[in-house]
Amino acid sequence: MELRGRCHCGNIDLVLHWTGDPHGIPARACGCTFCTAHGAVWTCHPQARLEVTIREPAHVSEYAFGTETAQFRVCTRCGVVPLSTSTIDGVVYAVVNVRTLKGVDPGDLRHASADFDGEALEDRLARRSRNWIADVRVATAS
Repeated sequence: MELRGRCHCGNIDLVLHWTGDPHGIPARACGCTFCTAHGAVWTCHPQARLEVTIREPAHVSEYAFGTETAQFRVCTRCGVVPLSTSTIDGVVYAVVNVRTLKGVDPGDLRHASADFDGEALEDRLARRSRNWIADVRVATAS
């Protein structure tokens, strides 16, 4: 199933090729201060594929905090955070903000909360490499 999303102004465009059950998409609300402030709710599937197209790279900021192992891609024009990436052993992994996806039936989302405070760095990176999207392509629109 193909899910499309974008930031509010369309500068960051997403195509998520979802291979999991379309009626059980996980939607995790992270309790960290950044995600809470932005209202981000994340999804991922290790067999999914993500294509990201950035129209104006000068209007995308990468923000990292805490362990600085994840980069939140923020559109500086509209302020929306459609994805976060983490590079582990040379592989780029990603999670997608479900609130940026278009046409997703809210009933298909399986909501949960997540709290990663106190998680050891090695455990955090291992969890991401197991669960996050591992097939990530980021391109600039020409």
